[in-house]
Order: sequence, then structure tokens, then C-alpha cells
Amino acid sequence: MSKKIALFWPGDYRDKPNELALPLAREATAQMTAALKRLGRDPYLVEGFMARPADAIEKLGPIDDPMIGLFVHWVYGPHTVDGVAGKDNPLLLASNFDGTFPGLVGLLNTGACLESVGRKHSRAWTEAADWTTDDAFMARLETWCETGEIHYDEGELHGAPSVGDAAQAIADELAAEIERRRILVLMLGDTSMGMVNGYFGYRRLLRHGFTEHKVDQAWLPGRAAAIDAGRVEKAFDFVKEKGVTFHWGEDGAGDFTPDSTREQLRLYFAALDLAHEFKADCIGWQYQLGLIPVTTPSDFCEGLLNSACRPESDGSPLITATEADQGNVVPMEMMKRILRKRGLHEAVMFHDVRWGGEENGRFLWVLLNSGSCGAYAFNHDPDSLEGVHSWRQPSMYFPNPGGTFAGLSKPGEMTWARAWLSGDEIVMDIGRGEVVELPEERVRHYWDGTTPQWPLMMADLGCSQETLMAHYQSNHVAVAYGDIFEEMVALSQALGFRVRVVGQAGA
Repeated sequence: MSKKIALFWPGDYRDKPNELALPLAREATAQMTAALKRLGRDPYLVEGFMARPADAIEKLGPIDDPMIGLFVHWVYGPHTVDGVAGKDNPLLLASNFDGTFPGLVGLLNTGACLESVGRKHSRAWTEAADWTTDDAFMARLETWCETGEIHYDEGELHGAPSVGDAAQAIADELAAEIERRRILVLMLGDTSMGMVNGYFGYRRLLRHGFTEHKVDQAWLPGRAAAIDAGRVEKAFDFVKEKGVTFHWGEDGAGDFTPDSTREQLRLYFAALDLAHEFKADCIGWQYQLGLIPVTTPSDFCEGLLNSACRPESDGSPLITATEADQGNVVPMEMMKRILRKRGLHEAVMFHDVRWGGEENGRFLWVLLNSGSCGAYAFNHDPDSLEGVHSWRQPSMYFPNPGGTFAGLSKPGEMTWARAWLSGDEIVMDIGRGEVVELPEERVRHYWDGTTPQWPLMMADLGCSQETLMAHYQSNHVAVAYGDIFEEMVALSQALGFRVRVVGQAGA
């Protein structure tokens, strides 16, 4: 392999995150440069963040040398993919492992985006302050420098196992129901935040019992403004009476007021009414970035929709995937239906795979997303919003004031899943895990190390840190309380998905 290696900085679309990440990018460049020079390589930097698809096309497209993308914060997949697709020079994605500036999240998203378009790449990461002192990282980097690829152990990746008769019967019954009435996803906009991997499209969805209907997000502000004030006030009283703690005006958020929440309830009703109008089963909601300067944040709305306890509820959560991520909305809706058949509560949580650490001999992941986790995770009471806290979304990213839908998830066994694209095929990852309770000081360590205004779930995903970082094909995950693993395997197969089980001994 060539001794010359191009280093580049995948970037966010937004200027402020790139500005904040610049010192980290420079430090990562110095660290990678030192590591590569120790291995006898000659690295050089492609100047500037890749902040638009055109940056990747124009700056990365002409490069034939091996390339390393340095991930130190959230980035958009096209800002790498569009410049390297169709090429075969060795490509390495390398990240820090930090919660505050989640380069690992950007790496997971970009890796999944590359996988969806068939672009070969490798991954490497380190928590070391001095990268050259991390022997495992250096050994993998040396392998990549010599061969152009890194192979990771696949011992925790398995095909679909056999399932019991009871689980198969539930799956068969659900598959028959879906055959009679296809699942309709209402897409409020298209996938956002640079997730090439999050959109499957009409043709692929139709193969598996799903379909989509797209509604332009431009409908939402006008519809929200037209919601009757009495309806909003009734909903406002409802969320207060059911137990939401609102942090209006706290921690310097003077512009976050009760009227901010009322505006979010207007937006909630606009989305709910559209779902009813089109008789949709579930929602994919883009929101970012187009609505940020126009409306209040959607997070409180999404949290309510994913809760059975909500204004004008039909008694069930209305599955809503933030960022219009079809890779989550598909397994979330499937898991909801399995839970109902099992007589369990139907809540399914949407989360980022954000960060993690070892606690008492096992690796726990910080699952944390701004608002698509329903209230059931915080209280295990379908009829309550106790445990929900609404903080102002950070003003740096959300200029219009509005609250989150946050809380600390309760412990319990759980099942997780994620759908992803391998070329033209949709694959369903499924695993067993546990939501874990930690001492308060450890909870604060992880929460304050990420985004404390957002909901937190500390989770053992039933596999090693290395397996997830090396092989997982998303930055998002769907989580349901209870063991519905076998039913999810059987239903995924019945709907035509290829199943990949992630975990020890296939369970």
C-alpha cells in the first residue's frame, strides 16, 4: 500500500459544531500523524471540514491514495460517502470514544452509510490520550497500512436461530395480519442529519409488508397554527396533571416558558392529525434541519407520540422515529405489535448509541436521544407521565425555545433491534439485553458527559464493545422492555428480512 495517506475531517452541515470540534480535529490529526509516522507512513491533511456533499466530491473524489477520515463529533454521512463512492482506494474511519463530542456516533452512521452503497472501509477507535500507547489500536492501524483493511472477530454475529412454537405462532399471526393490511409509515419529510443509511424507500419497503407516504414538512407550521386554542389548553393541563416536570426558565433558559410547551403541543396535534387523516400506523419525522428556524423543537411531541399516556390517546403509543429513520421505525412498529400479542405494554424506545464504559465487569452503553423515548421507560406505568422532565433544547442548535422529553430509564430485561441496508437487502439485527440501574454518581458521570437535557438509558446490549463498534450498522437502536427476542426473529423472517443476531451464543 502507498506510504502516502490522506487524512480528512468529516463534518457537520452546521458551522457551530464544526467550530467547536476544530481543536479536537487538530488534536486527532496530530495523534494520527504521530501514529502513522511511527509506522513509516507519510500522512498529509486535506484542509477543512467536509461540510457539504460537494466538499467531499471535490476534495476527496480526486484522491487515489489511501484515506483516513477522523471522526471527533457528529457528522453527516454524505460528507464522506459522496466523495469516496465508486472508488476502491483503502478507506479507514477512525474516531475518538467520547460522549461530549461523539465521534464514535458519526463513525457508526458513516460506516452504515458506506455499507448501504457497497463502499468497502475499515474502522478503528481509541480512548487513549496518546494514541500510540494503545497497543490494540496501533496493531490494527499497522494491519490497515499494510493490507488496506482490518478484520474483526465475528464470534458474536449469528444467523437466525430456531424459535419455539409459541413465538412462531405469534409471528405467523402477525405476518398474516400485515399481509391483509400493509403497514403504512407516514414520512414527515425525508431522512435527516446525513443518514444515507436511514432511508429504504418505497420499493424496498413493499417487499416486507411496509409502505410509505411522504408529506412535505411545509404542511406542519400552518396546520399547527390552526389548532384550536382550547384543544391545546386541555392538552397542556393533561401533561401537567399526568406528571411532567417542566423546567421553564431554569439554567439560563429564560425564553423557555409555558407558551413554548403550548406551541409544542400545537405541533404534536398537527402531526397526530396528519397520521389520522392518512390512517398511518407509524411516523417517520424529519424535523431537522428545515423546521429549526420555523417552529419549536419536535422532541416533546415525539416523546408524547411514543407514549400511551398522551393527549387524545387511543391507548397505544403511536410509533414515531425521529429524523425519519426507517431503520428504526420498521423494527419499532414490529416490536410494538409483538408486545401487544404478548400482553405486554407496547412502548418501544428510539435511542442513539451514544457512548459507554465498563461497569462491574460488563460494558454498558449510553443510549440517549433528544426526544423519541416514551414515558414508559421512566415509570413502567402506561397511564402516567411521571418521571418525564422537559428541559429547553440547547439553544446553540435550537434557536426557537422548546422542551425535551427526558428521564432516567428504569432497569429491566429488554430486546433490541435495528434494520439496515446491505446493498439492496434489508437486514434485521436483533439482540437481547438489560437496562441497568447504576449508583447516582455513575449516572451523573454518563449523563453530564453527554447531553443532560435528553433521556438516558444505561444498557448492556448483550455483546462486547468491540463487536458493536466494528460491526453495527447504525447510530440508532430500537429498544423494548421484555424478552420478545424469539418473536422478533420469527416475524422478521416471516416478512422476508435477513436476520443477524448480535450477542453471545446467538442470544
